[in-house]
This record gives sequence, C-alpha cells and structure tokens, in this order.
Amino acid sequence: MDLFAAAEQSDNSKYEPLAQRMRPRTFDEFVGQEDAVGKGKYLRKMIEKDQLPSLILYGPPGTGKTTLAQMIATITDSCFKKLNAVSAGIGDIRKIVDEAAEQRRFYQKKTIIFIDEIHRFNKSQQDVLLPYVEDGRLVLIGATTENPFFEVNHALLSRVRIVRLSALSDSDLMHIMRLALSDSERGLGKRKLQATNQVLDAIAQLSGGDGRMALNLLEQAAAMAEDGSELSMELLGSIFGERLQSYDKKGDNHYDTVSAFIKSMRGSDPDAAIHYLARMLAGGEDINFIARRVAICAAEDVGNADPFALVVAMAAVQAVQFVGMPEARIPLAEAVTYVASAPKSNAAYMAIDAALGDVRHRDCGSVPEHLRDSHYKGAAKLGHGIDYKYAHNYPHHFVRQQYLPTAMKGITYYHPTSNGREARLGEYLKSCWPERYK
Repeated sequence: MDLFAAAEQSDNSKYEPLAQRMRPRTFDEFVGQEDAVGKGKYLRKMIEKDQLPSLILYGPPGTGKTTLAQMIATITDSCFKKLNAVSAGIGDIRKIVDEAAEQRRFYQKKTIIFIDEIHRFNKSQQDVLLPYVEDGRLVLIGATTENPFFEVNHALLSRVRIVRLSALSDSDLMHIMRLALSDSERGLGKRKLQATNQVLDAIAQLSGGDGRMALNLLEQAAAMAEDGSELSMELLGSIFGERLQSYDKKGDNHYDTVSAFIKSMRGSDPDAAIHYLARMLAGGEDINFIARRVAICAAEDVGNADPFALVVAMAAVQAVQFVGMPEARIPLAEAVTYVASAPKSNAAYMAIDAALGDVRHRDCGSVPEHLRDSHYKGAAKLGHGIDYKYAHNYPHHFVRQQYLPTAMKGITYYHPTSNGREARLGEYLKSCWPERYK
C-alpha cells in the first residue's frame, strides 16, 4: 500500500503546475516579503521559536500566503489542516477541532488551521473560531486578498495578528523564475532552457507582482520551446500576443508614460489621460502608484477650483486597495476622467511652497499675543488671548484683526484664480481683505 501511494504521488507530480512544484519549503527558498518575514523580523522569530500567534495574511494573489502557511506548519512540526472558505462550513471546523484534541493528546502536536479566502466566511462561521483561537486549541492562519479590517469580525481581529504581504517586485519574480529554470528536481532544470533578463523582465511585468502567474507564464513559454533552447521575445510575443507590452516600469518608457499621464490630466484632456492610464495598466504598473499620482494631481493642479476632485481621487485610492485588479481599473478611470475634466488651479500648491520658503529662510516673528493659547491658568497675565475677537460674534461671521505675525504683516501667499469654485473664494477674500486681494 505504501509503495502504491508513493507511486501515485510520483505520478501525480508529473501533472502538477510548475508553480505548485516550486513552492518554497524553507525560508532559504522563500523570495520576497522581507518586511514581514525577513531575518530578524518579529514573525520570523516567532516561527523559528515555535511560538506562532494566530494571524491573518493579507495581500494580493501570488504573494506567498498559502506557501508561508505550509512552511510554518513544516518548520513548527504542526498538524496542518487546510480549508477554503468558499466550500467549507461550520461542520468542517468542528471536525478539525476534534482532531486537534487527538493530535495534542497523543502526539503532542498543535494544529494549524489554514483558511484560504477567510473573508468569505460569514459572521457566524467566523464566530465559531473564536473560542478555539482564544484558548489555543487551534492556531489560525487566515489568508485574504481583501482588507481584513473591512471583511473580518472585530472580535476575531482582536485575537489575531495582521501580516500584510506586498506584491512581489519584478526582481523577486525574475529570481523565482531563475530558480525554476535551474532546479532539476522540481523545476525545468532538466530541460536546460535559457532565458535572457529581457525575457524574464517581460514575463515579470505581465505578472503584476504575482509569483504564481509568473511561473505559470514561464511554464507556458517553456512548453513551446525545444530542450536546450533559449526563450526569446519572439516566442513570448507568439504566446501572449497583445499582452506583451513594451512598457518598461524601470526605464525611460515608464517615466515618459507617467509624465504624459499627469500632464494630460493637468491639461484637461480626459481622453489622453485615459489612454496613458490604459498603457500603464496593460504594462502591469502598480495600481497604488497610479492612484497616488491621481490624488497628487487633484490636489496640486485642480486644487480649490474644484475641491471635490480630491475627494473623488481619495475615494479611488481606497477603492483600488479594497477591490484590486481587474475591477480597480473602473474607479481609477472615474477619478482620472474627473480630475482631467475639472477646472484647474495650483494656487494652494504655490501658496504652501511660498510660505514654507519664508518659514525656512526668514525670521517670521512670533505669533501675535491675542492669537496665542489662553486655555490655561495664568495665560491672561502673560497677555495671551486678550483682545481676541471671535469671528462668529460679528456680522457675516467675519471681523478684521491681525492674524499674521507682525514681521509678515500684509504678505499674500494665496492668489485665488477665477476658475471654478475658486472664483467664489476669491470674491469672498476681496470683501474681507481688499488691500491684499485686489
């Protein structure tokens, strides 16, 4: 029976995808996630000391969540039970709890329950885990691509540690593929295939930080190549077609595209902005990087001409993190077209830079005494807060008094434009300070 099982396992391994065969078994083989499990990091130490707390691994697909859970079980010599929240139910959890009691009693082993896509468990299913996680009968490792602070019950969150995994860098993906090409036991080493950095970099860009996808794409390319041959860009083009982009996230093309993207939004051309957004998305650009650029443009180039642009941009930043690709393209497109179509003003941006310049390079004087904090005993004796006029006690909720330090009296940093909503701000300021806003 043992011989039959071994033969069956060996036969099955022939059909396992490359990504499954190349799963790291130790930290020496694990690539990336230095912030989470690098040498000297908290989680790494707890795993090596066999003092692992329950935790939730949160990150994009293909970043090592399942692999890390399996490695933890192996390193700590624990009983490893895996469930997928899509198909598992409360009965499956209770069965594992009963088995965990036997493992602890007879084999002195703790049980790690790994729940993939834990965000798909409903509240009652998550609640079932609480007593077992709290009393240590189970060590829970949950994995999710969704923000656990939105998708996991607070009661369960309070009992686990959140570990965020990041999308793998292109250099990480290239290293993983080189390991697969050279590994004769589990990888493609016996086929003696060669691949240039250009080819591996192209596959890495197509993969978008997903290690599983990188190995899947490499395996597809290898299937079309002869043993001992070199994987070429022409071969990749024949397999992946239009997915193979010339967009280089580290080269001139990257900076040129990003520059054109920002300048198109600033120049109020939503069609051009959407075009460059599509180039970046098709080329595998980090969606969080794109969202940050949109938010910066909303603040710097739209400003108070339409303050709602920043609200839309920040909503896109959150949505991108929440939904991920491919759906993230939709809130990004919404924000990009809104920012590009909004009236423009950089007055607030120019104002803060001018003020910072003065603060850093001039003696700007002291805060006027009537504006200083007066909410403590003895402040009045120091003259603080005396003669301050509370604006809401006056008509139109405005009263003229000195706000700037005496050394800066009369200076104007903010120059509202006549664009959009900012025109109304300018008119109001002219009525308040006609000597400054003429």
